[in-house]
Amino acid sequence: MLHWAVMFFVIALVAAIFGFGGIAAGAAGVAKLLFVAFLLLAVVSLIANVARRA
Repeated sequence: MLHWAVMFFVIALVAAIFGFGGIAAGAAGVAKLLFVAFLLLAVVSLIANVARRA
């Protein structure tokens, strides 16, 4: 999932460089959403791993 977030971030940067503001904003929004989802899943996984060892 982090890979997809980075890919959408790169797409947003390239679109912004070439002046496609709408596409850049959309790709940045998707990248932000995927990154937040990745962080939430990573925290849940970390908590589950700690709980399983205890």
